[in-house]
Amino acid sequence: MQLHEIPSRTKPKKRVGRGGKKGTYSGRGMKGQKSRAGANMPPIVRELLKRYPKMRGKGVHKKSTHNSVSQEVVNLRDIEKHFEEGALVNPENLLKKRLVKRRNGRTPRVKLLSLGEVTKAFTVENCDVSAQAKAKILAAKGQVVLNEKEDQQTNT
Repeated sequence: MQLHEIPSRTKPKKRVGRGGKKGTYSGRGMKGQKSRAGANMPPIVRELLKRYPKMRGKGVHKKSTHNSVSQEVVNLRDIEKHFEEGALVNPENLLKKRLVKRRNGRTPRVKLLSLGEVTKAFTVENCDVSAQAKAKILAAKGQVVLNEKEDQQTNT
């Protein structure tokens, strides 16, 4: 058996409009876009679907997040490394030290987590602080100043 004698599984593509028994227009009709070579028209359904406005993004239907300022997380080991004894730790100073980034041109909310040890006394204000981080800061003779919103929540 030779290579050219192996039976082929695919039928050869019928070439239309090149002589033979198909006639002059070869089943394509007269003139127009569909009668030309290389005519590949997009399905009409796709064009209709692309016209509709889409709501993109994760959780779009739950809550609008494009205006909210996200919360940045900072660990105590980073504060220990970048701040001196008795320094004021707040979102503005964390921005200056490049520990947090601006989000949509606004200063983000900051939450302090307890990863790392604290040997210096800090004053933390306008930050959310986890319970363990607060205990470590107070144990190192530091201070945690509550936000106005947290003050109102603890009083009620």
